[in-house]
Amino acid sequence: MRAAGVAWVRQAASTTLSGLVSSRAAGPDFLRALAILLVMLWHLPRPATPAMLEGLKQYGWTGVDLFFVLSGYLIGTQLLAKVARGQKVNFRDFYLKRALRILPAFFVVLAVYVFLPALRENPTMQAPWRFLTFTMNFGLDYRATGGFTQAWSLCVEEHFYLVFPVLVLLLSRLRWGGWTLVLACGVLLGGMLLRAALWEDAMSAPLADNATASLAPAYLEAIYYPTYCRLDGLLFGALLAAFKAFKPDLWRRYADPRWTLVAGMVAIALAVLVFHYPATPGFRGPTLTLVGAVFGYPLLALGCACVLAASLEWERAFGAWRVPGAGTIAILSYSIYLTHKLSSHATELLFGKESMNGVGGFALYFVSSIAVGAVLWAAVERPFLLIRDRMLPPARATNT
Repeated sequence: MRAAGVAWVRQAASTTLSGLVSSRAAGPDFLRALAILLVMLWHLPRPATPAMLEGLKQYGWTGVDLFFVLSGYLIGTQLLAKVARGQKVNFRDFYLKRALRILPAFFVVLAVYVFLPALRENPTMQAPWRFLTFTMNFGLDYRATGGFTQAWSLCVEEHFYLVFPVLVLLLSRLRWGGWTLVLACGVLLGGMLLRAALWEDAMSAPLADNATASLAPAYLEAIYYPTYCRLDGLLFGALLAAFKAFKPDLWRRYADPRWTLVAGMVAIALAVLVFHYPATPGFRGPTLTLVGAVFGYPLLALGCACVLAASLEWERAFGAWRVPGAGTIAILSYSIYLTHKLSSHATELLFGKESMNGVGGFALYFVSSIAVGAVLWAAVERPFLLIRDRMLPPARATNT
């Protein structure tokens, strides 16, 4: 027992960040890094935003949708690959993995928000129990409770983690495999119809009153944040995992990165056009419209899934080459996501609000956010991942 413990400590000490990067898939890591950088750009203070990035900043929120597709694929692969091999879903292992991966860092950051309110980017936030039960994304009005609002997407993913293994178990016991496509179509079309209905219900008052200032909060609360409206990315990611697990021959034949990347970029371009339709005179960037709410999210999810499919065949196009720094940012992405608003506000408190201006503010924002994320990863996230890997058989433990 003592020898095993010593060996584990040595393994932990010798597992460097660069070693972890080299052991991971380059393509998905590039997309994960891109996703967190987009989210950070979205939350970048406007005075620190370079003019050349103003256009891209308007779409920084799409990083969350890319995260959803990546999560759907990751969780789908973990569960569906076993089913495809005739193995049973081990609920204990799955939920234990997710708990040790997600909860420790989340609890630490939540504690900072609760017990050190001066560090919050917004003085108000929802009650702690809403975060602990992962229900804070329902009825979320960022004007009234604006602290730690980025946790809304974590709530969506936690709901997915809770339900998806049960669905996999039920579908694996059905004789007709077509039920999977029936369910997928139901989720996709149901989400589109639900967003249309919610638009008519929630957005009628702001539109009737021409209250443009209240349009965004009403849209976000009714359509953008709730789990039942944001399943498109998770669905397409899970379908991609199912295709690769159950149709490996077709995957090898059709998952050519040359056309999947093109198809993905076309779908993303169509999503951008949809989010701009109908255009608002004198307004740049995506607009809050019924067409965008209904069709934009599934098109964006489809595009991200095709790009992810291309990235899974990274070696076909790029061999062993990796985008410098992408693997490191990908590993730190969860910790960065949790802390980047805190670190931005703490930087302003430390150096003054004027520090977040211009190119210097841009560099300071990204450097400080990545540095704080790295501290959380090293102090909390990574130790619990090592505990997870020690508790679970190596074949079933991952670094993601």
